[in-house]
Amino acid sequence: MDAAELLHKHNLKKTSPRVAIIEALQSAKSPMSEAEISKLMGNHYERTTFYRSAQTLEEAGLLHKIVVDKLQVRYALNVGRSLHTVRTAHAHFYCNSCHELICLEHIHPGPYRLPAGFQSQESEVIIKGLCDKCTL
Repeated sequence: MDAAELLHKHNLKKTSPRVAIIEALQSAKSPMSEAEISKLMGNHYERTTFYRSAQTLEEAGLLHKIVVDKLQVRYALNVGRSLHTVRTAHAHFYCNSCHELICLEHIHPGPYRLPAGFQSQESEVIIKGLCDKCTL
């Protein structure tokens, strides 16, 4: 499904920055940083517009933002290789050696047993270690 179809499916207006962000993320094998996305966006990149567009796409459920150690922010589409929507509630793996960030779509965070009176609204799981390439 191309970017325009994804935007239409999620009832979003088709804009050049939104299309460029989606196309950049579709070309990626793993979540990307703003800097990586901006290079692929070319003339469609403008910092404020990027953040507004990314926020709109996130609110619509098209992408998700992953924050590692409060310093690194990466973005990934919620549309898998099969072009079906992927649940946004999943774990991520961060490699301490090569700094690759990988969506672990089959590992879901929670539900956690919380103390009485506590109610979970969202959870994020980032597992850190060495990826299969770095452990060789």
